[in-house]
Order: sequence, then structure tokens, then C-alpha cells
Amino acid sequence: MTSTSASTNPSGERTGTLQLTAAMALSGTLGIFVVESGAAAFNVVFFRVLFGALALGAYAFARGYFRDHGLTLKKAGLAALGGVFIVFNWVFLFKAYEATSISLATVVYHTQPFFLVLLSALVFRERLSRFQLGWLAVAFAGLVLVSGVRPGDTASLAGIGLALLAAVLYALSTLVTKRVTGVRPHLVALVQVLVGIPLLLPFTDFDAMGGTGTGWAWLAGLGVIHTGLMYVLMYAAYVKLPTSKIAVLAFTYPAVAMVADWAVYGHHIGLVQALGVPLIIAASLKVTLARGANPAPARAARPAPRTVAHGPEDASRTATRAASTA
Repeated sequence: MTSTSASTNPSGERTGTLQLTAAMALSGTLGIFVVESGAAAFNVVFFRVLFGALALGAYAFARGYFRDHGLTLKKAGLAALGGVFIVFNWVFLFKAYEATSISLATVVYHTQPFFLVLLSALVFRERLSRFQLGWLAVAFAGLVLVSGVRPGDTASLAGIGLALLAAVLYALSTLVTKRVTGVRPHLVALVQVLVGIPLLLPFTDFDAMGGTGTGWAWLAGLGVIHTGLMYVLMYAAYVKLPTSKIAVLAFTYPAVAMVADWAVYGHHIGLVQALGVPLIIAASLKVTLARGANPAPARAARPAPRTVAHGPEDASRTATRAASTA
């Protein structure tokens, strides 16, 4: 969710590269955990945030992040609002997995940077350049090709629509959470998943979880691995890497997702659809790199207060300027 100034230490950059690659590879297996859990989307997200809150909370406590945390009522409110968008972003993405393939949903979901550009123009009156409009047109062409569905294929069309809605919600969360400064991203993420527990409680069907069986292991994995471990790896990597490398490595996620979907479920994108994938990826990369090189004016981030002497893990702004993950 965040990016910050990179370390000039080559060894640190290598470590950051390995950490972020591992995080994005884990993210690419997300769809398998969702499908194998056998639970409905709302149930999956509820238990993801529950187990994720336990994992992130334990990590933050062990690292001493609750001391001098830097959270104010306003910052906590902004983080919570971002959490509302993040939680429902997961719901719609997981519903997209049900309606179509993991591969197709993931590729469509990676239109996030364009919704961020469009929402920034609407909310903050940021001017859309010809460069952005041009790549937006390229991404739209890629989306048309990737959809590759017949008008009567309502399931796939619904899946594409759900993935696009998830991307919009992710962009909204980015716009909100990037206003939270001077707070460790782990704590912001913790606030966001904690918000999801009462938020999703009315939509969770506990009766349906009675026969979950081994599905509980997949649900626990979504919380501990894809929320706890994955975010810890990402945040550790972001302080070591330049924006350009983060943007490139972020595409490990859809690549792994597509390979995993093919290897486990035999789903693959057709020839015409495959022509659209590089268009979306190239356009997303260009726009992301441009935003990273010339970020929109905003309040300068204040460093988070020192907590305990566990090493130079700096605080960073809670926005996904250069990386996107589920």
C-alpha cells in the first residue's frame, strides 16, 4: 500500500527485490486460496480480516509499533474509511473469481492505476495530460480484447464488471489512505482489517461454515499469509526500492496468478484475450511510473515516531503509488 524513498545500499535493494517478489508471488496465489476455501465471498473476506488482524496485531505488538503510534482521531478515521473501500474491494474481487476465471479477473483488476488517475482528476481537480489520456485509451483497448466474451456470456461479463468495481474501490482506498502520514503502514493496515470485522458481520453466514472442514486452513492462510506475511514483506521492501522497480515487480502478481490458474484449474486466456494483456500491463506501468516520478502535490510525510530499536525500518506514506495488490 505504500512507497517511500529507496535505500542507496545495493545489498538492501537486492533484499528489497527478493522481499517484494515474494510478496507479489504470494499475492498471485490468492485466488487459489479463495476458491479452495469453498466459502462465499463475504464469508471469505470476514475470516480474512479476522485472521489478518490477529497476524498484523501480533507483528505490530512484537515490533513495538503500538508505542508512540502517531495515530490521531482524524488519521484513524481516514484509515478506517480506506478500510471500508479495501474490504469491499476484496468482496467484489472474490465474487469476480466466482463469476469468471482468476486469470481474467486479475488482469482486469489491474486497471486500478487508471481509476486512480480519473478519480484524482475528479476529486482533486488534477489535470489529465495527453500522455495519461493516450495510455488510458491503450488500456481500454486492452480491456476490450481481454474481455473476449460473447454478448450472451453473462457470467464472464459479470465477472469483468465485478473486477472493475473492485479496482475502483481500491483506487478510492488509495486516495483516502495516502492522506494518512506519520503512521507506520502496518498500523494503518491493522486499522483497515479491524474495521472489516464489524462491517462484514451482518453479511457473514456462519451457518454455512459448519461443513467448511479443510477450508478453514485456506481461510487462515488468507489472513496469516496473504494479509499478515504479505504486507510485512511489502512494507519492508518499499523502503529499500525505487518507485520504478516497485512498479515493475508489481506485475509478478498477475503473472503468477495466470500461471497458477492454468496449473491448478486449467483456465487460460485465449489468443485474442492474450493480445490485450500486454496492452493493459504496458499502459498501467507507464502511468504508474509517471505518477511515481511526478507525484501529485500533497503534504510532506512526517516520519513515524521511533518505537523500538529493531533496525532502520522507516515509516512510509500509506498509498499505493507504485504497487497494486489484492
